[in-house]
Amino acid sequence: MKKIGLTLLTAFVGGAMALGAYKVIESKYSDNMSFEDKQKVYFTSNKSTPIVSSTGSLDFTEAAAAVTPAVVYIRTTYSNESQGNSKQDRFEQMFGDMFGQSPGARAPQMASGSGVIISNDGYIVTNNHVVEKADKITVATNDHRQFEAKVIGTDPNTDLALIKINATDLPIVKLGNSDEVRVGEWVLAVGNPFNLTSTVTAGIVSAKGRNINIIGNDDNGDDSNPFGRTSNQNRRKANKAIESFIQTDAAINPGNSGGALVNTKGELVGINAAIASHTGSYEGYGFAIPVNLAKKVLNDIKKYGNVKRGFVGVSFVELNPDAAQKLGISNTVGLYVDSLVEGGGAAAAGLKKGDIINKVEGTTVYESSDLQERVGRLQPGDKINLTVLRDGKEKNFAVTLKADATPATNRTAAVSKSAEELFNKLGASFQPLTPAQKSKFHVNSGVFVTQVREGRMFDSLEIPVGSIITSINKLPINSVTDIDKVITNLRNGNLVVSGYYPDGTNFNNRFQIQ
Repeated sequence: MKKIGLTLLTAFVGGAMALGAYKVIESKYSDNMSFEDKQKVYFTSNKSTPIVSSTGSLDFTEAAAAVTPAVVYIRTTYSNESQGNSKQDRFEQMFGDMFGQSPGARAPQMASGSGVIISNDGYIVTNNHVVEKADKITVATNDHRQFEAKVIGTDPNTDLALIKINATDLPIVKLGNSDEVRVGEWVLAVGNPFNLTSTVTAGIVSAKGRNINIIGNDDNGDDSNPFGRTSNQNRRKANKAIESFIQTDAAINPGNSGGALVNTKGELVGINAAIASHTGSYEGYGFAIPVNLAKKVLNDIKKYGNVKRGFVGVSFVELNPDAAQKLGISNTVGLYVDSLVEGGGAAAAGLKKGDIINKVEGTTVYESSDLQERVGRLQPGDKINLTVLRDGKEKNFAVTLKADATPATNRTAAVSKSAEELFNKLGASFQPLTPAQKSKFHVNSGVFVTQVREGRMFDSLEIPVGSIITSINKLPINSVTDIDKVITNLRNGNLVVSGYYPDGTNFNNRFQIQ
Protein backbone atom coordinates (compact mmCIF):
# COMPACT_ATOMS: atom_id res chain seq x y z
CA MET A 1 0.00 0.00 0.00
CA LYS A 2 2.85 2.34 0.88
CA LYS A 3 4.49 1.52 -2.45
CA ILE A 4 1.32 2.46 -4.32
CA GLY A 5 1.08 5.76 -2.42
CA LEU A 6 4.74 6.50 -3.08
CA THR A 7 4.30 5.73 -6.77
CA LEU A 8 1.31 8.05 -7.05
CA LEU A 9 3.16 10.81 -5.21
CA THR A 10 6.19 10.43 -7.47
CA ALA A 11 3.99 10.55 -10.57
CA PHE A 12 2.20 13.64 -9.31
CA VAL A 13 5.44 15.49 -8.50
CA GLY A 14 6.97 14.48 -11.83
CA GLY A 15 3.95 15.69 -13.74
CA ALA A 16 3.95 19.00 -11.89
CA MET A 17 7.66 19.49 -12.63
CA ALA A 18 7.14 18.68 -16.30
CA LEU A 19 4.23 21.11 -16.54
CA GLY A 20 6.25 23.82 -14.80
CA ALA A 21 9.21 23.28 -17.10
CA TYR A 22 6.90 23.43 -20.13
CA LYS A 23 5.45 26.74 -18.97
CA VAL A 24 8.94 28.21 -18.46
CA ILE A 25 10.06 27.07 -21.91
CA GLU A 26 6.81 28.28 -23.49
CA SER A 27 7.26 31.71 -21.93
CA LYS A 28 10.92 31.93 -22.94
CA TYR A 29 10.44 31.06 -26.59
CA SER A 30 6.95 32.47 -27.18
CA ASP A 31 8.21 35.82 -28.50
CA ASN A 32 10.24 34.09 -31.22
CA MET A 33 7.43 31.82 -32.40
CA SER A 34 5.39 32.51 -35.52
CA PHE A 35 1.71 33.29 -35.02
CA GLU A 36 0.82 29.91 -36.48
CA ASP A 37 3.13 28.05 -34.05
CA LYS A 38 1.81 30.06 -31.11
CA GLN A 39 -1.71 29.11 -32.10
CA LYS A 40 -0.76 25.43 -32.28
CA VAL A 41 0.47 25.64 -28.68
CA TYR A 42 -2.66 27.54 -27.66
CA PHE A 43 -5.15 25.13 -29.22
CA THR A 44 -3.18 22.08 -28.02
CA SER A 45 -3.19 23.26 -24.41
CA ASN A 46 -6.74 24.64 -24.54
CA LYS A 47 -8.82 21.68 -25.62
CA SER A 48 -12.29 22.55 -26.84
CA THR A 49 -15.06 20.76 -28.64
CA PRO A 50 -14.11 20.61 -32.34
CA ILE A 51 -16.37 22.57 -34.65
CA VAL A 52 -18.02 20.32 -37.20
CA SER A 53 -18.61 21.72 -40.67
CA SER A 54 -22.19 22.95 -40.85
CA THR A 55 -22.42 22.95 -44.63
CA GLY A 56 -24.93 20.16 -44.73
CA SER A 57 -27.51 21.65 -42.37
CA LEU A 58 -26.62 25.32 -43.00
CA ASP A 59 -26.34 25.83 -39.25
CA PHE A 60 -23.53 28.31 -38.67
CA THR A 61 -24.11 28.87 -34.96
CA GLU A 62 -21.03 26.97 -33.76
CA ALA A 63 -18.65 28.75 -36.13
CA ALA A 64 -20.18 32.15 -35.32
CA ALA A 65 -19.93 31.51 -31.58
CA ALA A 66 -16.27 30.52 -31.89
CA VAL A 67 -15.22 33.52 -33.98
CA THR A 68 -17.29 36.47 -32.72
CA PRO A 69 -15.48 36.91 -29.35
CA ALA A 70 -12.16 37.42 -31.17
CA VAL A 71 -13.32 40.02 -33.71
CA VAL A 72 -12.83 43.55 -32.39
CA TYR A 73 -14.22 46.98 -33.16
CA ILE A 74 -11.56 49.54 -34.11
CA ARG A 75 -12.24 53.26 -33.77
CA THR A 76 -9.69 55.68 -35.20
CA THR A 77 -9.30 59.43 -34.72
CA TYR A 78 -7.71 61.70 -37.30
CA SER A 79 -6.38 65.20 -37.00
CA ASN A 80 -7.59 67.88 -39.39
CA GLU A 81 -4.22 67.70 -41.18
CA SER A 82 -4.67 63.97 -41.84
CA GLN A 83 -8.08 64.60 -43.35
CA GLY A 84 -7.19 67.58 -45.48
CA ASN A 85 -7.70 65.89 -48.85
CA SER A 86 -10.94 64.03 -48.29
CA LYS A 87 -14.20 64.92 -49.99
CA GLN A 88 -15.91 65.08 -46.62
CA ASP A 89 -13.43 67.73 -45.46
CA ARG A 90 -13.96 69.88 -48.54
CA PHE A 91 -17.72 69.61 -48.07
CA GLU A 92 -17.42 70.63 -44.41
CA GLN A 93 -15.11 73.52 -45.29
CA MET A 94 -17.88 74.90 -47.51
CA PHE A 95 -20.84 74.06 -45.25
CA GLY A 96 -19.30 73.75 -41.77
CA ASP A 97 -22.00 75.86 -40.11
CA MET A 98 -24.60 73.24 -41.04
CA PHE A 99 -22.85 70.91 -38.61
CA GLY A 100 -22.75 73.48 -35.79
CA GLN A 101 -19.16 74.53 -36.39
CA SER A 102 -17.39 77.12 -38.47
CA PRO A 103 -15.01 76.22 -41.30
CA GLY A 104 -11.46 75.95 -40.00
CA ALA A 105 -12.61 75.04 -36.48
CA ARG A 106 -13.47 71.44 -37.14
CA ALA A 107 -13.20 68.72 -34.52
CA PRO A 108 -10.95 65.71 -35.22
CA GLN A 109 -12.55 63.23 -37.61
CA MET A 110 -13.34 59.65 -36.66
CA ALA A 111 -13.70 56.39 -38.54
CA SER A 112 -14.20 52.76 -37.69
CA GLY A 113 -13.30 49.28 -38.83
CA SER A 114 -12.71 45.78 -37.57
CA GLY A 115 -9.82 43.58 -36.50
CA VAL A 116 -9.14 39.95 -35.65
CA ILE A 117 -7.24 38.80 -32.56
CA ILE A 118 -4.69 36.21 -33.69
CA SER A 119 -2.57 35.89 -30.54
CA ASN A 120 -3.87 35.80 -26.98
CA ASP A 121 -1.27 38.36 -25.87
CA GLY A 122 -2.91 41.15 -27.85
CA TYR A 123 -1.77 41.03 -31.48
CA ILE A 124 -4.54 42.01 -33.90
CA VAL A 125 -4.63 41.94 -37.69
CA THR A 126 -6.56 44.59 -39.58
CA ASN A 127 -6.31 46.50 -42.86
CA ASN A 128 -3.67 49.13 -43.43
CA HIS A 129 -6.36 51.52 -44.66
CA VAL A 130 -8.20 51.17 -41.32
CA VAL A 131 -5.29 52.54 -39.25
CA GLU A 132 -3.29 54.52 -41.82
CA LYS A 133 -2.57 58.07 -40.63
CA ALA A 134 -4.68 57.57 -37.49
CA ASP A 135 -3.82 59.82 -34.57
CA LYS A 136 -5.45 57.53 -32.04
CA ILE A 137 -6.53 53.88 -32.27
CA THR A 138 -9.07 52.48 -29.81
CA VAL A 139 -9.97 48.79 -29.76
CA ALA A 140 -13.22 47.54 -28.21
CA THR A 141 -13.44 43.81 -27.57
CA ASN A 142 -16.58 41.74 -27.78
CA ASP A 143 -16.89 41.76 -23.97
CA HIS A 144 -17.00 45.59 -24.01
CA ARG A 145 -13.48 46.28 -22.78
CA GLN A 146 -11.57 49.15 -24.40
CA PHE A 147 -7.85 49.45 -25.10
CA GLU A 148 -5.61 51.87 -26.90
CA ALA A 149 -3.57 50.15 -29.60
CA LYS A 150 -0.19 50.79 -31.12
CA VAL A 151 0.83 50.07 -34.70
CA ILE A 152 3.52 47.38 -34.80
CA GLY A 153 3.85 47.73 -38.57
CA THR A 154 1.95 48.01 -41.83
CA ASP A 155 2.21 46.66 -45.36
CA PRO A 156 0.39 48.89 -47.87
CA ASN A 157 1.31 46.44 -50.65
CA THR A 158 -1.16 43.91 -49.24
CA ASP A 159 -3.30 46.38 -47.25
CA LEU A 160 -2.48 44.62 -43.99
CA ALA A 161 -1.51 46.03 -40.59
CA LEU A 162 -0.50 44.49 -37.29
CA ILE A 163 -1.51 46.36 -34.14
CA LYS A 164 -1.23 45.42 -30.48
CA ILE A 165 -3.13 46.06 -27.28
CA ASN A 166 -1.83 45.53 -23.77
CA ALA A 167 -3.89 42.51 -22.71
CA THR A 168 -3.51 38.79 -22.04
CA ASP A 169 -5.64 35.63 -22.19
CA LEU A 170 -7.66 36.96 -25.11
CA PRO A 171 -9.83 34.75 -27.32
CA ILE A 172 -8.35 34.17 -30.77
CA VAL A 173 -9.53 33.05 -34.18
CA LYS A 174 -7.83 29.91 -35.46
CA LEU A 175 -5.76 30.47 -38.59
CA GLY A 176 -6.97 28.33 -41.47
CA ASN A 177 -5.55 27.43 -44.88
CA SER A 178 -6.77 29.65 -47.71
CA ASP A 179 -5.28 27.29 -50.30
CA GLU A 180 -7.94 24.75 -49.31
CA VAL A 181 -10.81 27.19 -49.81
CA ARG A 182 -13.01 26.07 -52.70
CA VAL A 183 -15.31 28.10 -54.91
CA GLY A 184 -18.87 27.40 -53.82
CA GLU A 185 -18.16 26.64 -50.16
CA TRP A 186 -19.94 28.50 -47.37
CA VAL A 187 -18.13 31.25 -45.48
CA LEU A 188 -19.02 33.75 -42.76
CA ALA A 189 -18.02 37.41 -42.60
CA VAL A 190 -17.70 38.79 -39.05
CA GLY A 191 -17.17 42.48 -38.40
CA ASN A 192 -18.67 45.81 -37.39
CA PRO A 193 -20.49 47.39 -40.36
CA PHE A 194 -22.07 50.82 -39.84
CA ASN A 195 -20.82 50.74 -36.21
CA LEU A 196 -23.02 47.67 -35.57
CA THR A 197 -20.68 45.54 -33.50
CA SER A 198 -20.35 41.76 -33.79
CA THR A 199 -22.30 41.32 -37.02
CA VAL A 200 -22.23 37.93 -38.76
CA THR A 201 -23.27 37.37 -42.39
CA ALA A 202 -23.07 34.26 -44.56
CA GLY A 203 -22.41 33.59 -48.22
CA ILE A 204 -20.33 31.46 -50.53
CA VAL A 205 -16.90 31.83 -52.08
CA SER A 206 -17.64 33.23 -55.53
CA ALA A 207 -14.08 33.20 -56.91
CA LYS A 208 -10.42 33.11 -55.91
CA GLY A 209 -7.35 34.99 -57.06
CA ARG A 210 -9.22 38.17 -57.91
CA ASN A 211 -7.10 41.19 -58.90
CA ILE A 212 -9.34 44.27 -58.76
CA ASN A 213 -6.62 46.95 -58.94
CA ILE A 214 -7.67 48.71 -55.75
CA ILE A 215 -4.32 48.62 -53.92
CA GLY A 216 -2.20 51.31 -55.51
CA ASN A 217 -5.14 53.26 -56.94
CA ASP A 218 -7.05 56.14 -55.38
CA ASP A 219 -10.63 55.66 -54.24
CA ASN A 220 -12.25 58.48 -56.11
CA GLY A 221 -15.84 57.68 -55.31
CA ASP A 222 -16.64 57.59 -59.03
CA ASP A 223 -19.40 55.41 -60.41
CA SER A 224 -16.82 54.28 -62.96
CA ASN A 225 -14.83 52.70 -60.14
CA PRO A 226 -17.10 50.16 -58.41
CA PHE A 227 -14.46 48.85 -56.02
CA GLY A 228 -14.28 50.53 -52.64
CA ARG A 229 -12.78 50.04 -49.22
CA THR A 230 -14.96 48.70 -46.47
CA SER A 231 -14.17 51.55 -44.11
CA ASN A 232 -15.36 55.13 -44.40
CA GLN A 233 -11.93 56.59 -45.13
CA ASN A 234 -10.37 57.26 -48.54
CA ARG A 235 -6.73 56.25 -48.53
CA ARG A 236 -3.51 56.64 -50.48
CA LYS A 237 -2.52 53.18 -51.73
CA ALA A 238 0.89 51.60 -52.16
CA ASN A 239 2.88 50.61 -55.19
CA LYS A 240 3.93 47.02 -55.92
CA ALA A 241 0.52 45.80 -54.84
CA ILE A 242 -0.18 42.12 -54.31
CA GLU A 243 -3.82 41.31 -55.00
CA SER A 244 -5.24 37.81 -54.99
CA PHE A 245 -8.54 38.34 -53.22
CA ILE A 246 -11.07 35.72 -52.18
CA GLN A 247 -14.38 36.93 -53.62
CA THR A 248 -17.52 36.25 -51.59
CA ASP A 249 -21.18 37.21 -51.65
CA ALA A 250 -21.38 37.32 -47.84
CA ALA A 251 -22.71 40.81 -47.12
CA ILE A 252 -20.00 43.22 -45.98
CA ASN A 253 -20.26 47.00 -45.68
CA PRO A 254 -18.30 50.03 -44.47
CA GLY A 255 -16.87 49.07 -41.08
CA ASN A 256 -16.20 45.45 -42.07
CA SER A 257 -12.64 46.31 -43.14
CA GLY A 258 -10.15 44.18 -41.24
CA GLY A 259 -12.82 41.74 -40.11
CA ALA A 260 -12.80 37.96 -40.40
CA LEU A 261 -13.80 35.74 -43.29
CA VAL A 262 -14.07 32.23 -41.83
CA ASN A 263 -15.06 28.80 -43.06
CA THR A 264 -17.73 26.68 -41.42
CA LYS A 265 -15.13 25.20 -39.06
CA GLY A 266 -14.58 28.67 -37.61
CA GLU A 267 -11.11 28.96 -39.19
CA LEU A 268 -9.85 32.28 -40.50
CA VAL A 269 -9.38 32.08 -44.28
CA GLY A 270 -9.32 35.78 -45.16
CA ILE A 271 -9.26 39.39 -43.95
CA ASN A 272 -12.13 41.41 -45.43
CA ALA A 273 -10.80 44.44 -47.30
CA ALA A 274 -13.01 45.73 -50.12
CA ILE A 275 -16.43 45.65 -51.75
CA ALA A 276 -17.74 46.02 -55.29
CA SER A 277 -20.15 48.91 -55.11
CA HIS A 278 -21.24 52.07 -56.93
CA THR A 279 -22.88 53.44 -53.79
CA GLY A 280 -20.29 52.63 -51.10
CA SER A 281 -22.53 49.96 -49.57
CA TYR A 282 -22.97 46.26 -50.27
CA GLU A 283 -24.14 45.44 -53.79
CA GLY A 284 -23.27 41.79 -54.09
CA TYR A 285 -19.56 41.04 -53.70
CA GLY A 286 -16.83 41.48 -51.15
CA PHE A 287 -13.12 40.74 -51.28
CA ALA A 288 -10.82 39.29 -48.63
CA ILE A 289 -7.03 38.95 -48.40
CA PRO A 290 -6.10 35.23 -48.24
CA VAL A 291 -4.88 34.23 -44.80
CA ASN A 292 -1.89 32.30 -46.18
CA LEU A 293 -0.54 35.56 -47.58
CA ALA A 294 -1.42 37.37 -44.35
CA LYS A 295 0.51 34.85 -42.22
CA LYS A 296 3.80 35.68 -43.93
CA VAL A 297 3.20 39.43 -43.83
CA LEU A 298 2.20 39.48 -40.15
CA ASN A 299 5.05 37.24 -39.00
CA ASP A 300 7.53 39.46 -40.86
CA ILE A 301 6.10 42.61 -39.31
CA LYS A 302 6.31 41.13 -35.82
CA LYS A 303 9.83 39.79 -36.30
CA TYR A 304 11.45 42.49 -38.44
CA GLY A 305 9.14 45.52 -38.22
CA ASN A 306 8.50 45.38 -41.97
CA VAL A 307 7.99 42.79 -44.71
CA LYS A 308 10.95 40.94 -46.21
CA ARG A 309 9.79 40.50 -49.76
CA GLY A 310 11.44 38.52 -52.53
CA PHE A 311 11.12 39.33 -56.22
CA VAL A 312 11.26 37.20 -59.36
CA GLY A 313 12.72 40.08 -61.36
CA VAL A 314 10.45 40.18 -64.42
CA SER A 315 7.84 42.47 -65.87
CA PHE A 316 5.10 40.74 -67.80
CA VAL A 317 1.90 41.10 -69.77
CA GLU A 318 -1.11 39.10 -68.60
CA LEU A 319 -2.26 37.17 -71.63
CA ASN A 320 -5.79 37.15 -73.04
CA PRO A 321 -7.01 37.07 -76.67
CA ASP A 322 -6.53 40.82 -77.14
CA ALA A 323 -3.04 40.86 -75.59
CA ALA A 324 -2.01 37.79 -77.58
CA GLN A 325 -3.15 39.43 -80.81
CA LYS A 326 -1.13 42.57 -80.10
CA LEU A 327 1.97 40.48 -79.31
CA GLY A 328 1.46 38.32 -82.38
CA ILE A 329 1.36 35.04 -80.47
CA SER A 330 -1.18 32.24 -80.27
CA ASN A 331 -1.08 31.63 -76.50
CA THR A 332 -3.93 33.30 -74.61
CA VAL A 333 -3.14 31.99 -71.10
CA GLY A 334 -0.13 32.82 -68.95
CA LEU A 335 2.23 35.72 -68.37
CA TYR A 336 4.31 36.99 -71.28
CA VAL A 337 7.79 38.05 -70.08
CA ASP A 338 8.20 41.59 -71.37
CA SER A 339 11.54 42.38 -69.72
CA LEU A 340 13.89 41.13 -67.01
CA VAL A 341 15.60 42.97 -64.18
CA GLU A 342 19.34 42.92 -64.67
CA GLY A 343 20.87 40.75 -61.97
CA GLY A 344 17.41 39.58 -60.85
CA GLY A 345 16.44 36.05 -59.96
CA ALA A 346 14.70 35.29 -63.24
CA ALA A 347 17.64 36.46 -65.35
CA ALA A 348 20.07 34.43 -63.22
CA ALA A 349 17.89 31.33 -63.61
CA GLY A 350 17.85 31.64 -67.40
CA LEU A 351 14.45 33.12 -68.27
CA LYS A 352 14.34 35.26 -71.39
CA LYS A 353 12.18 37.98 -72.86
CA GLY A 354 9.36 36.34 -74.81
CA ASP A 355 9.01 33.39 -72.46
CA ILE A 356 5.48 32.66 -71.28
CA ILE A 357 5.14 31.72 -67.61
CA ASN A 358 2.33 29.18 -67.60
CA LYS A 359 2.83 27.38 -64.27
CA VAL A 360 4.03 28.22 -60.78
CA GLU A 361 4.88 25.26 -58.55
CA GLY A 362 3.06 23.06 -61.07
CA THR A 363 -0.19 25.07 -60.94
CA THR A 364 -1.47 26.74 -64.10
CA VAL A 365 -1.12 30.53 -64.19
CA TYR A 366 -4.23 32.24 -65.55
CA GLU A 367 -3.78 35.70 -64.01
CA SER A 368 -0.96 37.77 -62.57
CA SER A 369 -2.34 37.16 -59.08
CA ASP A 370 -1.63 33.43 -59.45
CA LEU A 371 2.09 34.24 -59.47
CA GLN A 372 2.17 37.32 -57.24
CA GLU A 373 0.34 35.75 -54.31
CA ARG A 374 2.64 32.70 -54.27
CA VAL A 375 5.74 34.89 -54.46
CA GLY A 376 4.30 37.20 -51.79
CA ARG A 377 4.48 34.37 -49.23
CA LEU A 378 8.21 33.84 -49.71
CA GLN A 379 11.38 35.49 -48.46
CA PRO A 380 14.44 36.73 -50.37
CA GLY A 381 16.64 33.67 -50.96
CA ASP A 382 13.71 31.27 -51.27
CA LYS A 383 13.29 29.34 -54.50
CA ILE A 384 10.14 29.15 -56.61
CA ASN A 385 9.62 26.73 -59.49
CA LEU A 386 8.37 28.29 -62.71
CA THR A 387 7.38 26.52 -65.90
CA VAL A 388 7.64 28.55 -69.10
CA LEU A 389 6.75 28.00 -72.71
CA ARG A 390 9.65 28.69 -75.05
CA ASP A 391 9.53 27.82 -78.74
CA GLY A 392 6.45 25.70 -78.12
CA LYS A 393 8.11 23.57 -75.43
CA GLU A 394 7.85 23.68 -71.66
CA LYS A 395 11.00 24.38 -69.65
CA ASN A 396 11.32 24.37 -65.85
CA PHE A 397 13.33 26.92 -63.89
CA ALA A 398 14.09 27.18 -60.17
CA VAL A 399 14.23 30.93 -59.53
CA THR A 400 15.92 32.26 -56.40
CA LEU A 401 14.05 35.35 -55.23
CA LYS A 402 16.11 38.49 -54.77
CA ALA A 403 15.49 41.29 -52.30
CA ASP A 404 14.04 44.48 -53.67
CA ALA A 405 16.80 46.91 -54.55
CA THR A 406 14.68 49.87 -53.47
CA PRO A 407 12.67 48.84 -50.40
CA ALA A 408 9.53 50.85 -49.75
CA THR A 409 9.37 53.18 -46.75
CA ASN A 410 5.90 53.20 -45.31
CA ARG A 411 4.40 55.51 -42.75
CA THR A 412 1.44 55.95 -40.16
CA ALA A 413 0.80 57.41 -36.50
CA ALA A 414 -1.02 58.81 -33.29
CA VAL A 415 -1.38 61.76 -30.79
CA SER A 416 -2.21 62.14 -27.05
CA LYS A 417 -0.54 61.40 -23.72
CA SER A 418 -0.75 57.62 -23.52
CA ALA A 419 2.22 55.42 -24.40
CA GLU A 420 0.29 53.76 -27.24
CA GLU A 421 -0.71 57.04 -28.82
CA LEU A 422 2.76 58.55 -28.49
CA PHE A 423 4.35 55.40 -29.88
CA ASN A 424 2.08 55.70 -32.89
CA LYS A 425 2.96 59.38 -33.18
CA LEU A 426 6.62 58.44 -33.62
CA GLY A 427 5.49 56.78 -36.83
CA ALA A 428 8.19 54.13 -36.97
CA SER A 429 8.84 50.45 -36.37
CA PHE A 430 11.97 49.01 -34.78
CA GLN A 431 13.94 45.85 -34.13
CA PRO A 432 16.89 45.21 -31.76
CA LEU A 433 20.40 45.63 -33.13
CA THR A 434 22.34 42.59 -34.20
CA PRO A 435 25.95 42.14 -33.00
CA ALA A 436 27.10 43.00 -36.54
CA GLN A 437 25.15 46.28 -36.50
CA LYS A 438 26.54 47.20 -33.08
CA SER A 439 30.04 46.56 -34.38
CA LYS A 440 29.44 48.56 -37.58
CA PHE A 441 28.19 51.64 -35.71
CA HIS A 442 30.46 51.14 -32.68
CA VAL A 443 27.58 51.23 -30.18
CA ASN A 444 26.57 49.09 -27.21
CA SER A 445 22.86 49.85 -27.37
CA GLY A 446 20.25 50.80 -29.92
CA VAL A 447 17.38 49.76 -32.16
CA PHE A 448 17.23 49.59 -35.96
CA VAL A 449 14.54 51.63 -37.77
CA THR A 450 12.72 49.21 -40.08
CA GLN A 451 9.77 51.36 -41.15
CA VAL A 452 8.89 55.07 -41.26
CA ARG A 453 5.31 56.16 -41.70
CA GLU A 454 4.35 59.30 -43.58
CA GLY A 455 3.52 62.57 -41.86
CA ARG A 456 4.69 61.57 -38.39
CA MET A 457 7.59 62.46 -36.14
CA PHE A 458 10.35 60.34 -37.67
CA ASP A 459 9.25 61.46 -41.12
CA SER A 460 9.30 65.11 -40.01
CA LEU A 461 12.74 64.66 -38.44
CA GLU A 462 13.91 62.99 -41.67
CA ILE A 463 15.11 59.90 -39.84
CA PRO A 464 15.03 57.24 -42.59
CA VAL A 465 14.73 53.48 -42.59
CA GLY A 466 18.12 51.97 -41.76
CA SER A 467 18.94 54.50 -39.05
CA ILE A 468 20.05 53.48 -35.56
CA ILE A 469 18.36 55.00 -32.47
CA THR A 470 20.73 54.82 -29.51
CA SER A 471 18.91 57.03 -26.99
CA ILE A 472 15.82 59.12 -26.42
CA ASN A 473 16.03 61.96 -23.92
CA LYS A 474 19.55 60.68 -23.07
CA LEU A 475 18.19 57.30 -21.94
CA PRO A 476 19.68 54.21 -23.70
CA ILE A 477 17.29 52.41 -26.04
CA ASN A 478 17.58 48.67 -26.68
CA SER A 479 13.98 47.65 -27.36
CA VAL A 480 10.45 48.85 -28.00
CA THR A 481 9.84 48.44 -24.25
CA ASP A 482 12.54 51.03 -23.57
CA ILE A 483 10.85 53.43 -25.99
CA ASP A 484 7.51 52.88 -24.23
CA LYS A 485 9.10 53.74 -20.87
CA VAL A 486 10.65 56.95 -22.15
CA ILE A 487 7.57 58.33 -23.89
CA THR A 488 5.35 57.45 -20.93
CA ASN A 489 7.41 59.79 -18.73
CA LEU A 490 7.80 62.81 -20.98
CA ARG A 491 8.29 66.25 -19.49
CA ASN A 492 6.86 69.20 -21.40
CA GLY A 493 6.38 66.93 -24.42
CA ASN A 494 10.02 67.27 -25.52
CA LEU A 495 11.81 64.42 -27.26
CA VAL A 496 15.50 64.36 -28.11
CA VAL A 497 16.22 61.42 -30.42
CA SER A 498 19.88 60.48 -30.84
CA GLY A 499 21.51 57.98 -33.11
CA TYR A 500 23.13 57.41 -36.49
CA TYR A 501 21.94 57.75 -40.06
CA PRO A 502 22.51 54.76 -42.38
CA ASP A 503 25.76 56.36 -43.63
CA GLY A 504 27.14 56.50 -40.06
CA THR A 505 26.58 60.23 -39.49
CA ASN A 506 25.32 60.90 -35.98
CA PHE A 507 22.29 63.07 -35.15
CA ASN A 508 20.49 64.68 -32.20
CA ASN A 509 17.01 65.71 -33.31
CA ARG A 510 14.48 67.52 -31.17
CA PHE A 511 10.70 67.22 -31.45
CA GLN A 512 7.83 68.74 -29.52
CA ILE A 513 4.85 66.42 -28.89
CA GLN A 514 1.69 68.48 -29.30
